Amino acid sequence: MGRLVPAVTRALDILELFLEGDGTLSAPDVIRKLQLPRTTVHELITTLAARSYLAPVPGQPGRYRLGVRSYQLGSRYAEQLDLAAEGRQVAREVAETCDETVHVAILEGTDVIYIAKVDSTHAVRMVSAAGRRLPAHCTSVGKMLLASLSESELAARIDGHEFIAMTPDSITDPEVLHAELAGIREHGVAVEHRESNPDVSCVAAPVRDRAGRVVAALSISVPMIRWSDEREAELSQLAVKGASALSVRLGHRPRP
Repeated sequence: MGRLVPAVTRALDILELFLEGDGTLSAPDVIRKLQLPRTTVHELITTLAARSYLAPVPGQPGRYRLGVRSYQLGSRYAEQLDLAAEGRQVAREVAETCDETVHVAILEGTDVIYIAKVDSTHAVRMVSAAGRRLPAHCTSVGKMLLASLSESELAARIDGHEFIAMTPDSITDPEVLHAELAGIREHGVAVEHRESNPDVSCVAAPVRDRAGRVVAALSISVPMIRWSDEREAELSQLAVKGASALSVRLGHRPRP
């Protein structure tokens, strides 16, 4: 663990004061409540206001309230909470249909983070956990999410990136990955054969929010002993159906 940064701690202490009372404060109020030096408080408030974490209260000179940036952070947090909760519900419904392990994941940098997981009831099943992070290029959810990025966003994330292999079947050649992502965009489904686990294959489909943006992916993972071309086709359709159901829960309205 690194040390706490005093200036950041004080700035957060100031922001948290606005959770109390009527949500407005002046610099003297902050000085009195936190027992901080006057100069320090004024500098921190000026910085927070310049970054839109605080905003002047109209008609009340010297008083501040939380700014739009604070609202944006809170909204993003709420969106992720909703996605995780709705994702667990839909994953449970999909898992009950196919009796295989179902995940919902989001993209962070060049990794995916699993935010929901429902296990298969089979004795032989994929071992994983919500909260786990894996290289995106080695997973069906990750490839689905990478394929959903614009060309400039994709380049910003993977150009010059070192692709680590998790198994002998992992993609490590950027040209091969680009070709794979092009196919995923065309078909709307991502497939992974033993690229993150030598004993597992997966299929994944995109999850969209109310604005139509891909915000997550839903996957179904199957041990190789239960995998076949017919099973892949069946589970691909189910993944698309499940991802679409989750998208609707998030406010997405598919075009006719």
